[in-house]
Formats: sequence, structure tokens, C-alpha cells
Amino acid sequence: MTPEQMRDASLLELFSLEAEAQTQVLSAGLLALERNPAQADQLEACMRAAHSLKGAARIVGIDAGVSVAHVMEDCLVEAQEGRLRLRPEHIDALLQGTDLLMRIATPGDTSVDAAVQAYLVQVAELLQPGAAPAPVPVVPPVPEPEPETVAAAAPEEPPAEPEPRTVSKGKAVEGGERVLRVTAERLNSLLDLSSKALVETQRFKPFLATLQRLKRVQGQSLRVLDELKAQIEAGGQGEDIHQALALTQQLLGEAQQMLQQQVVDLDELGWQAGQRAQNLYDMALACRMRPFADVLAGQSRMVRDLGRSLGKQVRLEVEGEKTQVDRDVLEKLEAPLTHLLRNAVDHGIELPEQRLAAGKPAEGTIRLRASHQAGLLMLELSDDGGGVDLQRLRRSIVERNLSPAETVAQMSEAELLTFLFLPGFSLRDKVTEVSGRGVGLDAVQHMVRQLRGQVGMTQGDGSGSRFHLEVPLTLSVVRSLVVQVSGEAYAFPLAHIERTLELSAEAIVQIEGRQQFWHEGRAVGLVSASQLLNRPVGQNSEQSIKVVVIRERETLYGVAVDRLVGERVLVVMPLDSRLGKVQDISAGALLDDGSVVLIVDVEDLLRSVEKLLGTGRLERIERRGSAREAARKRVLVVDDSLTVRELQRKLLSNRGYQVAVAVDGMDGWNALRSEDFDLLITDIDMPRMDGIELVTLVRRDSRLQSLPVMVVSYKDREEDRRRGLDAGADYYLAKASFHDDALLDAVVELIGSAQG
Repeated sequence: MTPEQMRDASLLELFSLEAEAQTQVLSAGLLALERNPAQADQLEACMRAAHSLKGAARIVGIDAGVSVAHVMEDCLVEAQEGRLRLRPEHIDALLQGTDLLMRIATPGDTSVDAAVQAYLVQVAELLQPGAAPAPVPVVPPVPEPEPETVAAAAPEEPPAEPEPRTVSKGKAVEGGERVLRVTAERLNSLLDLSSKALVETQRFKPFLATLQRLKRVQGQSLRVLDELKAQIEAGGQGEDIHQALALTQQLLGEAQQMLQQQVVDLDELGWQAGQRAQNLYDMALACRMRPFADVLAGQSRMVRDLGRSLGKQVRLEVEGEKTQVDRDVLEKLEAPLTHLLRNAVDHGIELPEQRLAAGKPAEGTIRLRASHQAGLLMLELSDDGGGVDLQRLRRSIVERNLSPAETVAQMSEAELLTFLFLPGFSLRDKVTEVSGRGVGLDAVQHMVRQLRGQVGMTQGDGSGSRFHLEVPLTLSVVRSLVVQVSGEAYAFPLAHIERTLELSAEAIVQIEGRQQFWHEGRAVGLVSASQLLNRPVGQNSEQSIKVVVIRERETLYGVAVDRLVGERVLVVMPLDSRLGKVQDISAGALLDDGSVVLIVDVEDLLRSVEKLLGTGRLERIERRGSAREAARKRVLVVDDSLTVRELQRKLLSNRGYQVAVAVDGMDGWNALRSEDFDLLITDIDMPRMDGIELVTLVRRDSRLQSLPVMVVSYKDREEDRRRGLDAGADYYLAKASFHDDALLDAVVELIGSAQG
């Protein structure tokens, strides 16, 4: 490439950057002018932006850009001087010109020339019906000045240089400051290196602690020598011993002074290194942070254009545009926000005549608020439309066979709205360019979850819908609770933690065949972290069980861990791509001492729980009770009838037996393999695995074949009784003749009293 070509390429790049910045000014100003055409400041800003782009296009020799910016400037000047009142059709044309300028600034668009000619005719007809557009003279490009004076050669009102997003070249801007454009990959590497440096500085602490301990040991040695010297002097030992002792004391004293100085120096070095590493990390992280307004570029325009295409008047109001967010988060937020905004315009905001009839202004309003809270970006998107028709939603749920009509009729508003997040769910009967394709809020939910965030929806009577999004401010750091599982460190992101608990053995109950505990009035399933993470069961002598209660939307589980280490802010280190997706793990990090901690993928972990439940392989957590409780005999009741299970459980518990229950044969078999029981009581007719299969498996198992088994069944024919006994049951009790004493007498006959 010749020097002239390189110079031209640099100018084209500058023009592209300027076009990006100035078209944003134009879009924002034109949308404001559509609401109030008399805003002089907005007219001035738009006119200057068009004028600057015209001058910049002339410098780099882009004739099409000169022509388009020129007619836009003419239109705006006429409005500024009062000869033209901007109407929606004028705003449409000016916005179209804004889009065309971006196309012109983007290399490779071969159809732009024809579009420019059509646009010039369109604007000329709009300004003076019947008149042909006057040709714009082509001005030869001005030679590019030396790099140091690029800013001075720009048009008379040079725009503020936007912060770079990618690529590679250095350039001069106003004030002489130089901006270096770097790739995102290099910025990520810088952040990664700075985070490692920050962690490495923490390793000074154990070295410093070791030196301080050594200093204390030397001090103790000197005191011992002082005592020894007193004893020697009292014993009248020779002069040579006195000299040797004095020399030893002198050397130890000098060593202690040297050590003291080393401790001070190391402490100072560690502090300075830590400060520099922290500043380096903060600076690298700040380079990645962008104002929330960056994700809104074009959103106001999109809302306006979509509203006009649907015959609606819509305005987007934004609060918190300056809220700083990691650029990676912003990039991933653009798609779900666009979807929610389109959803609000299409589904939420009513037609003007409907709004007027409801006593609302003809123009609908969508509000988007952004703020920081506890290391999270909090987004709230609301509209003043009609909201979701709950009765229609109920009918749709029933028609899709998602839930019985009786159940749907009793659902709360919050429960009904969760159905909108199901895959393929839509309230639109007809497919349009905007709606009805079944790609709905489930896509939004999926994208937000990929950001380790959450999304929810509420609404008020006649006041429209409200979406709440919570996502991390940055994906490079995560606030976590570090725990220990079988001697290894794991981190749970705080965004998914409901709370932590310490459970006693008495707090763990058996409900529907699963270990659970009560939390804020609801039963929460209890699972073992060691099983989920494929770790050996840790040796824990404590009586209480440490539990992390994790939440993913409405799903709540308690995860039993060995130890709660504490809250940490961890620098995320992605796993090597060659490992593929590691089950239940999202990334790694380094702790203060340099050791590795794995960050748990909570969504993946909950899927693992459901899989273990579905296959009947979920292990129970050993409960450490008192010696008196251990001596009580344990009975497992297996029955798919809740009434029968509870009746038998109460009867046996009141007689002093420890009772566990299971909802079917599969659940009962899982319980028998993981816990010890003195008696099995089972029904026959049950889903997944019936009682005959269960008894057969018990008799085939070497550990369980001597376990007493009682069958309690509605089937009381002789062949039914024989079938149960032949399978291996020790006792058969028909429910038809069932009464309290019959069950209890049979239990005592088989295993004796509860304490026996």
C-alpha cells in the first residue's frame, strides 16, 4: 500500500467514526423535534451535525455524503429560519438521510449510489413539490494534513471523538490528546494480567506472617539465653563459656535487628505492590466500562419507527444513561432490551383512539431506568399501556394444555405471568413482522441468564407492564460465597443465593420421599454438594449442617456443604476452551492465597438436581442425631396416596418409631439404598415402580434381603396375597380390613417395639 493509500484509509476511518457520532446526534435531535418542532437548541444541534458531516465528506472526497448532508442541512436551516414547520414526513425523510449517511460511511455498500439519487429526489419533492433537485457540485478532496494537525483540518465544528470500540490505529483529537484504539482481546488480556497481579500481591501476606513468627521465636530465644546466662553466672562457670554465650547473644540480637528491618521492608513492598496492582486492575476494568447510554443507540429511533408502522404514538424515556457497565455486558444486553422494547410497543401501548377512550394521552410512554445496586445493574422497563389481559392469558394456558382449568382459575397474577416466559408461548393469533412467531420472552430470559442475571415481570391495573432485570455490572468479577466441599473450594455467585443456614438434625424432614426443610413457610429440598459435584463425602464431626439456599426464579434448593468460608469478590478466569462445558461449573478464579476456586454454574447445578430426582439417584444426607434417636427403630412407608402415607406415618410416629416416606417404588428403592431401615411397608399399585418390583429388588440385594417387608394393599383376593408373599413379603395386610391396631400389631410382630 502506498503512503497516499494509507493516508486515505486513515481519513476514511476518521470519517466513519465521525459519522457514527454525528448520526447519533441527528437521531436524538430529530426524535426530540418530532415531539416539539420549535426546540431551537435541537434544531441547532441537528443543523451543526449535518453541516459537520458535509464538511467531513468533502475532505475525504465522498460526493454522495456531501449531497445527502447538504439537502438535510437545507431542510433544517429552513426550519430554523421559520420557513418550514417540521411535520412527521419531514422527520421521516431526515431520519432516512441519517441512515443513508451511515451506509455511505460504511465501505462495501454497492447499492448506495442509487439510494442517494432516489433520496435527493424525495427530499426535493418534499421541500418544493414539482421541483427537481439542484445538482451539488463535486469538490475535489483536500489533501490530508500531517497526522499532528488532523483535528485542525476538520470542519469548523468538529464533533467530540467517540470512545473507540475495536481495532487499531492511533489518532489525534481535540486538545492534542492521542487515543489508541485496541482490540477487545488485548483489553481482556490486560484485565486478566492485572487481576492475576492483584491476586499475586496477596501472597506477600503469608511470607510476612512467617517472618513475624520467626521474629517472635528469636525474641523467645534471647530470653532463654538471658535465663541461661544467669544460671551459668550463678554456677561459677569458666570464662570461655561466658564468652561463647555473649557471642551467641550478640549474633542473635544482630539477626533480630536484620529480621526486623526485613519485616518492615517486606510490609512496605507488599503494600506498595498491592496498591499498584489494585490501581492497574481498576484502570484496566475502567477501560472496559461504558455508559449505559451506549446500548441505547438507535433504540429511541426503533421505538419511534415501530410505533409509526403500527399507527401508534410512542415515546421512550431513559433514566440513568451514565450508569457504567462492562462493555461485554452491554453488548449482550442489546438483544434482550430490543426485544422487550418491541414487545412494549407492539403488545403494551394501545392505539391513540383506544388510549383517548381510556382517558390516557394519545402518546404512549415507555420508561427505562438503569441504576447500580450491590454490584448489579438494575434495569426497569415499564410502559403505560393496557398490560396483559389475564383472562385471555388463562384461556391460552388451558387451550395449550399447560395446566387444568381448575388450577389456572386459582392462580395468582404472578403465577400466570410466568407462563409468558415459556418457549413458544405467544398471545398473538396471527403472525406479523413483529409478533406471533413464538420467539417470545423465553428468548429474553435465556439471554439474561447467560449474563448470570434474572428477569421478572409485574403489572398493575390499567398501568401497563413492568419488567425487572438484574445483571452483573461486569462479567470479569463476581461477588461470591466461597464454601468448602470435601476439602475443595467452590464459589456460589451471590446473585443466586437466597441465604445461608445451619440446620440441626431435627430440622430435616422427610416429605414426599425427599429430604426437605422449612424456609419462610415453604418446604425446600435438601441436596448434597458432594454428590452434585462428584466429590467424596467429607468427614464432618459437627452436629449442624451448613446449607446454601440457591434460587433460580421460582426454583429453590438447599445445598449442604462442609464449611462456609466467606464472601469474596473473585476475578473470573474462563476455563480452557479445550475442556468444553464442565458440568455445573462456569469458570475459575484465584483466592487470596493463590489457590484455585471453581465458580458454580447455578442454573446447570439445578438441572443436575432435577436429573438425579428423575432417575431416583439423589442421595440422602446423613443426619447426626442423639444416641437415643439412633436407638429408635426406623420404618420406611412407600405409598402413592398422600392420605395413606400420612395416616401410617402418624400412627407409627405416635408409637415411637422413626418414619420416612416415599411416593412410589422408585423413590422407596432410592431410600433403601442410601439409608438403613428396620422395616419396609409398601403398597402394590404405584407409578414408575410398583410394590412387587420393589420387594423383588429388596430380596435380590445382599444387604437388604433380610429386611422385614409388609405389604399393605387394597387388593385382598387370595391370589393377590399369594403374589405379594411369593415376591418375598413377610406380611400382607389388606386396606379393606385396615384399622390402627391391625397395622401396629403387625409391626410389633415383625420388628418389636420402637425402642426394643
